[in-house]
Amino acid sequence: MLLTLLAQARELTNAELFAVAGVTLDGKPRLRLNKLGLVDSVKVGRALVHELTEQGAEWCTAELTRPRPEKSGSYGGALYAVLAGLHRHLETSGQLLTDVFVPDVAGQILRKYTELTKGKPDQVRLSELRTRLPHIPPTDFSEAMARLADRDGVHVRAEADRKTLTDDDHAAAIVLGGTPRHLLTVEAVR
Repeated sequence: MLLTLLAQARELTNAELFAVAGVTLDGKPRLRLNKLGLVDSVKVGRALVHELTEQGAEWCTAELTRPRPEKSGSYGGALYAVLAGLHRHLETSGQLLTDVFVPDVAGQILRKYTELTKGKPDQVRLSELRTRLPHIPPTDFSEAMARLADRDGVHVRAEADRKTLTDDDHAAAIVLGGTPRHLLTVEAVR
């Protein structure tokens, strides 16, 4: 659980945890991790949102050097072999474990786009995406949008009728080729 939160490098709901790793954090296990200060969980609407704490990240770092637990099976053995290799890399490079895992901002944008369009290639205003992804810093959002714009089938366009643009649209725009862009269309989510 903690390693999943570390690898995702962002807050996750139980639905997102299940989609990523096939697990949820409920009941006594959640209360235990919250009490130990390894995970913070807050209710947002009807969902619980979990975030790894600094102490949780320290636990993950220590896990890199622990032996494979008994009865962990072949998948557990493979995981601990990877963790040991990651530890060797961090020791050699001088990096921290938290430097390795960064949020997949482009992936979050595409998932939210797909949710809003129900998988159809419709236009979505960047201001709508930014509103629906408030945890993403504006600079990270803009950088991810610029990377997405380079992908085949992804179109980041300017609004043709500039009179329809709101203050939020102007604030959410990204500049590509010297032109402010306000709309995202994805032919096929990749």
